[in-house]
Amino acid sequence: MSSPTTAPPAPNKLKRIVAASLIGTTIEWYDFFLYGSAAALVFNQLFFPESDPLVGTLLSFLTYAVGFAARPLGALVFGHYGDRLGRKKLLVLSLLLMGGATFAIGLLPTHATIGSAAPVLLTVLRLVQGFALGGEWGGAVLLVSEHGDARRRGFWASWPQTGAPAGQLLATGVLSFLTAVLSESAFTGWGWRIPFLLSGVLVMVGLWIRLSVDESPVFKQALAQAEARKTDRTATTEKMPLVAVLRHHWRDVLVAMGARMAENISYYVITAFILVYAVTSAGVSKQTALNAVLIASAVHFAVIPLWGALSDRIGRRPVYLIGAVGIGLWMFPFFALIDTGGFGNLLLAVTVGLVLHGAMYAPQAAFFSEMFATRMRYSGASIGAQFASVAAGAPAPLIATALLSEYKSSAPIALYVIAAALLTIVAVLLAKETRNRDLAEVESPTDATPSNVGTADAHTV
Repeated sequence: MSSPTTAPPAPNKLKRIVAASLIGTTIEWYDFFLYGSAAALVFNQLFFPESDPLVGTLLSFLTYAVGFAARPLGALVFGHYGDRLGRKKLLVLSLLLMGGATFAIGLLPTHATIGSAAPVLLTVLRLVQGFALGGEWGGAVLLVSEHGDARRRGFWASWPQTGAPAGQLLATGVLSFLTAVLSESAFTGWGWRIPFLLSGVLVMVGLWIRLSVDESPVFKQALAQAEARKTDRTATTEKMPLVAVLRHHWRDVLVAMGARMAENISYYVITAFILVYAVTSAGVSKQTALNAVLIASAVHFAVIPLWGALSDRIGRRPVYLIGAVGIGLWMFPFFALIDTGGFGNLLLAVTVGLVLHGAMYAPQAAFFSEMFATRMRYSGASIGAQFASVAAGAPAPLIATALLSEYKSSAPIALYVIAAALLTIVAVLLAKETRNRDLAEVESPTDATPSNVGTADAHTV
């Protein structure tokens, strides 16, 4: 493990970089979660009106899952060019793609207007959203990780992670406000479009801030070294980032995928599926369920940097394990509290669940960044994170809804999340601790001897 010798950037510069990453990820997650909430609340009526209500919800969540299917492709494309051209350029593109697709959803005709073409167009725009988000996450966390110093990387890199609860908070807040001030017919008729159209304004703000930051100095250094090797006939030819990742870091990719299982599945059960379960099984109103997620998301936002700072003190793995073990133990109490139908119990269930989720999500940015060499870091971190989302987050609301429909009980859903937690615990236990690695000092596998490559604790971090 290399010593943390890299000099930290000026505080004001680092805060600006963190702000640029945070506002971008907030907007992207706002767009993504807005779709999930709308899928649970109105899309079953607007785009699948001929189905049974629960079947319509399943079909609505199916289009929701389609967005996850495009995320690995986004990870591959954005990862490749992000490792070749730089983090900043690709982050600007991802923001434009996501914002454009979300704005277009707000203009989309419903099934009542154009028939079956409506869900088809909805699915296409969802694919664009997923493609953009697949490239956003890796670039945003790397831009911060590669600017900061090793001693506080967990804390600073956790701030882009707060973009998820911030986006959830913003999306849920806008929907909660609209459902409170509009009648159900008005919200279903036209009110649901407002949050999607607001995305256009948010993207312009995010784009202005994101264009003002500099490229990662660690990437600039690695790019200069790669260019120098091109003039050296004795140097090993640099491979494509994807090929290099699969050759030298395939174990790390599998660890990252396993680590994401409990984190991803629990999050979408707690924030998306809960809107279905609380209404259909516990008799809670849509407004009450939205308010609970809204308040819990604010707590989630606050605790993520705290978990990130703790990972700088005790390590990435211990903090991650606290979250994975905790979420597994919480699932049965989680549903038992919701079944009481009381708002206080519902709020407690969601808040504790998201606090435990934060223990996994906060160190994830630094943890995954520290696993890969600079010239393949965007590809490696993105592939590990986004390929897991296809098996984890994508089908989570769908599987949970199907289990509820089949068994009329929350027990199978709790066992589903517990199984994911066990898988994550095994993956994290098999991982190497990465705290304090200096990303500026690591070597590319093309420069390392064979004995130095292929493991998470080698110098090809």
